[in-house]
Amino acid sequence: MSRHILGRHPLLSVLSLTFLAVWVIAAAFPFFWTLWGSFKVEADFFSRTDWRNAIYGIRTTGETGAPFSFAAYREVWTEGLFWEAALNTWIVTGCVVVFSLILGALGGYALSRSQQNYAIWILVLALVFRAMPHITLVSGYLLPFFELNIWGILPTTIVVLVAINQPFTLWMLYSFFRNVPKDLDEAAMVDGCTRFQAFRFTIVPVMWPGIVTAGLFSLMLAYNDFAVTAMILSEENLTMVPKIQSYLGTNQTEGHVMWAVAAVVSATAPLFMIVLFFQRQVVAGLTAGAIKG
Repeated sequence: MSRHILGRHPLLSVLSLTFLAVWVIAAAFPFFWTLWGSFKVEADFFSRTDWRNAIYGIRTTGETGAPFSFAAYREVWTEGLFWEAALNTWIVTGCVVVFSLILGALGGYALSRSQQNYAIWILVLALVFRAMPHITLVSGYLLPFFELNIWGILPTTIVVLVAINQPFTLWMLYSFFRNVPKDLDEAAMVDGCTRFQAFRFTIVPVMWPGIVTAGLFSLMLAYNDFAVTAMILSEENLTMVPKIQSYLGTNQTEGHVMWAVAAVVSATAPLFMIVLFFQRQVVAGLTAGAIKG
């Protein structure tokens, strides 16, 4: 039907393709412009006299002998100690994803199979908790963290991020498990499985795309977080996003702007590759959550 309509209305097809092209360019331009600029010197990329310097790299050629330079990457990973922030980020992100999926899968499965009225109230309470601003939740953790002398370290950040992310993961996995027929559980238990064995060996393989989807959203939450990590982590334990902000400097101190540009590209590229790698599972997972099985 849609092909027939587009075939009879060439103008509609042209407008659709034009809109798609403009949208893709507008969405991709900031990243590719930042990627391009990361190989320039600050005098070119942030030139106030002629913006075309960022394209041709006139001052970059004058300073380095070539129109492209890897100096910003080399300096930020060594002098800027960005490798420490990257390591902290992957530790925090990995732990948040693992704990969120374990708790979310078990809780979502239990609530999806529960016949009690309190199950929906637990989900509503989780939704209210998720809707609260992160800064409100973080402020509640500060006093006990200071009293117990555990502020500034990675485990405390993992606990807070899991708590913030858990309601979303719970709701997402609950909706996925609701679409899995209960007959699968019953058939597995008839064959001799316990409830947990039925969940592990029968339900989880079926809902693997949905679990991957929930895990990817959890990863993006922990990977891109700024408010929680900036408030809870100490200077030496910062993850990548607050570390990038520290390179920009303040009104009193001069920053390393090109370090920040190179760090942004370094932090974005792995996330981009992960999304591309899991795109099929994400599409399958979202479809599984939208179609009644």
